[in-house]
Parts: sequence; C-alpha cells; structure tokens
Amino acid sequence: MINNCRVCGCRFNDEPLLKYFNMPAIAQHLPDKNSLKNDKGVDLKVVQCSGCGLVQLSSGPVSYYREVIRATGFSSEMKTFRKKQFSDFLKKNSLKRKKIIEIGCGCGEYLSIMNQYGAKAYGIEYGANSVKKCKEIGLDVSRGFVKNDSYRIKNAPFDAFFILSFLEHLPDPGLVLRGISNNLTDDAVGMVEVPNFDMILKKNIFSEFMRDHLFYFSKDTLVTTLRTNGFEVLSCEAIWHDYIISAIVKKRKKNNLSFFYNQEKKIKKEIENYISCFTDKKVAIWGAGHQAFAIMSMFKLSKKIKYVIDSATFKQNKYTPATHIPIVSPEKINLDPVEAIIVMSGSYSDEVAKIIREKYGKNIKVSILRDFRLEIV
Repeated sequence: MINNCRVCGCRFNDEPLLKYFNMPAIAQHLPDKNSLKNDKGVDLKVVQCSGCGLVQLSSGPVSYYREVIRATGFSSEMKTFRKKQFSDFLKKNSLKRKKIIEIGCGCGEYLSIMNQYGAKAYGIEYGANSVKKCKEIGLDVSRGFVKNDSYRIKNAPFDAFFILSFLEHLPDPGLVLRGISNNLTDDAVGMVEVPNFDMILKKNIFSEFMRDHLFYFSKDTLVTTLRTNGFEVLSCEAIWHDYIISAIVKKRKKNNLSFFYNQEKKIKKEIENYISCFTDKKVAIWGAGHQAFAIMSMFKLSKKIKYVIDSATFKQNKYTPATHIPIVSPEKINLDPVEAIIVMSGSYSDEVAKIIREKYGKNIKVSILRDFRLEIV
C-alpha cells in the first residue's frame, strides 16, 4: 500500500473513497483449471490525491503491467475508427515519412494501421510473445519498457508518439512520460489516451475498478499529469462513445534565456559609462530591492557606489547582500552628499525621482534604471 500520489507526491485524503473486498487480482492471464487453486481475491482501496485530485488505487500493480494486452484488435468497428483517427492525426501534423513510435504496442493491432498512412512506424513492447508476433507480420518493434527518464528507445528520436490505454496501468506514469519526452524531437507531437473516469462517474459504473488500472483519469487530472511531465496539451476530448479520453500533446520546449545576457551586457555598459562621469564613489543607488541587489552584484559595483538609499526603516543600517554596500535613510543625502543617484525602485522609480528633485535639489544628477535602458531624467 502507498500513501502518496504517484503523480504529484501529495498525500491521499484521509479516508478512501471506496473499499472493495475479495476482488479479482487480475484481468489478464486468466487462471486455467490447473492453476485455479492458486487464484485468490484481493482487497482494493480507491483513494484520491489531496493535491492534484487524481483518483487511483493504493495497491501495487499487477505483475504484467509492462505488457499491453488488447481485445479491441478483434473489433471491426474499432479498426474503422482508428483508421480515420490515425489518418487525420498524421495528416494534420504533417507526419508523412516521419518517425512515429507506439509506446506499448501489444501485438501490433494499432501499429499495423499506422503503417498504412505513410509514416515510419515503430513500436516498443515488453511482452516477448507480442514482440515476436509483431515481427512475424513485418512490424518494426523492439522489446523494452520505458522504465526511467533516461531510457533510450531504439531508433529515437521520434517525431510523434502514441500511448493508448496503457498509462493507467503504470505505477509511475510521470516517469514514463518524461522518458518518452526524452526520446522525441523538439517539435514532436503525441496522442495519449486513457479510460474516461468522467464517464464512469456520470453513468455510475461502480464495477469499473480493477487492480490492472491503478489510475482513473478525468480530463482535468489527465491534463495536469501531462503538463507536469513535459507536455503542452493541444486538445483533450472524450471519444469512442465517451469511453476514452484522447489528448493531443506537444513536447514542451525548453526556454532559451540567452538573450538576457545581451541585455545585461548593454545595461552594464550604460551604468559603467554613467558612473565614470562623476567623482570616485560620489554615486548612490536608491532602492534596496532584489533587482537592485542583483545589478550591484552582477556589475561588481561594491567599490563604485557610496551607499544605497531606501525609505524602508527595517532595511536601513544594514548592508547589501554579496556586495556589502551600506543601506541608509534618505536623510543621508544631506549629511554626506553625492553627485548622482541611480534610481532602481521598479514601479516606484518615477515617484522616487520626483522626491529627489523636490527635497534634495537639482544639483544631484538623477537617472532611472528602466527594464530596457538607463534613462537620464
């Protein structure tokens, strides 16, 4: 039994939502006559995360959770539905001749369909017999399971992925999703499908809980799970008579903040040039906030600034962190004058500049550090 959510780590609510006793321990690999005596029921607790709200079981997974076992491969209606769905997905995302991967491809029921629409379709499956069957019909499938976020899938990186009615079986879906993400190209898209818990609630399907399915995703909790594990959610809707939630996702790109360095370099030069116009250590800064502290440290101003002014009494008679410049009250301007003041007070900067002009005269040169430049006022 576990006490914390497998997705976000928060504790479960104090009381289980439901308790069931002597429930089937498995829904696959059913016992035959010879093994029947070893089959025993299990007790299930349906719990809910106090943080993200995801409904799940508190028990461990079945032994075969890494394998995908589908009965839907026998449904002609499902085959027709999947043909249109996959075709539309591949066309919409320009995936012709691109590499796609099905995570948990079973015996290739869906992979065979994907292969018909011009993409280079690959599969990964843990069940050895299933992999053998895939290869016998000419599918490019490797045996494996995305067990951690550094797992490398053969033929990666891929331009798209599918994981269909498999995520709900996995004891650590977040880890698997991150592992998938690390095997994708930067612009990759994906299709993630799970049983629809919203429909289960709406129709009061009390018999839906089974040990094979550790998770019971609503639209909301599926979106939360995907967003917190490396994906943007482009759409999320109920399909197939509302039994399935289908989410179309895109790999989240890493932010590129290198342009901050260019702005830092520009502002640094402007401040250095401004300070050089005045007598040594005759320049003060007004503003003892975090941005001002950062500027002083980044630009190594400890030996160039006489003092830092701030109206907040709890900051006065202290020193700036890292640069150790004294922080003083505004009255210090009269007691120990400076030639110039650089105002670094964010949204209060214009108000501070006005105070300097009105209370301390026009002989003091004043500039304001804006977000884009040093402005002489």
